[in-house]
Amino acid sequence: MTTTAKRERPANKAQGSAPVAEKKVDLSKFQNNIKIPTEFEIIGKGGLVYMLNKSEVMYHDKTKNKQVALRYCPNEPSVYRDEQNENSLKGSIVFREGRLFVPEEQHNLRMFLEMHPDNKVNGGKIFAKVDHAALAKKELEGDFLYADAVNLVRTKPVDEIMSVATAFAINTDRMVDEVRHDLLVFAKKNPKAFIEAFDNPVIETKAKVKKAMKYNIISHNNGHIVWTDTNKHIISVPAGKDPVDIFVRYCMTEGGSIVLDEIERQLA
Repeated sequence: MTTTAKRERPANKAQGSAPVAEKKVDLSKFQNNIKIPTEFEIIGKGGLVYMLNKSEVMYHDKTKNKQVALRYCPNEPSVYRDEQNENSLKGSIVFREGRLFVPEEQHNLRMFLEMHPDNKVNGGKIFAKVDHAALAKKELEGDFLYADAVNLVRTKPVDEIMSVATAFAINTDRMVDEVRHDLLVFAKKNPKAFIEAFDNPVIETKAKVKKAMKYNIISHNNGHIVWTDTNKHIISVPAGKDPVDIFVRYCMTEGGSIVLDEIERQLA
């Protein structure tokens, strides 16, 4: 008698087989192993290849209060010459396209560059360590300032928008949206100056002065600011000076405030 073994049928997924648990990968161990190199850059234009001339320098050790000799030798763990083998070979320090990336394991090279007298932090003018955190912070602050400037352009009343535009020599004889667009272009280049222009009495006065000149209330005539209708002298403008700036400063004084009041009356 022959016995036939029963073959087990695979479980039917439709019948509710238990789902396979998703395996989670712990990324922290990979993140901790990421080693970011220290970056140094040539100040100004360094060309495609720039070789640092000094692989041996003198450094003022504040703890010892004396000058000590430093050398960069790739096979030496220390950069202090008196801690090195006298026969050790000095290494070349080469910046490519103005930059040098020092891996974490090359602590001797990084230390040598950080202590080098040509480093900007030590008063040098050849190269500097790139502070990525500071650069990121500066860029972020710039983005926030520009966002604030955009909000001002969007929300400020038209008369304030036109005043600031006039002060920045932006043509206001156009549609308001065109003026706002040009103000945004200006704000992107210098958001801090743009933001400070609002509620600034100097900027406001400058806008009024330019508007008064545009409508021939006052004029600049041969080194003099005069009332256009009577040609009556108001103030003299020194040679080579900007007449608008000189007149604005005058209007901000106690004596000039009377002139400014008259300008405001005629502009109204």
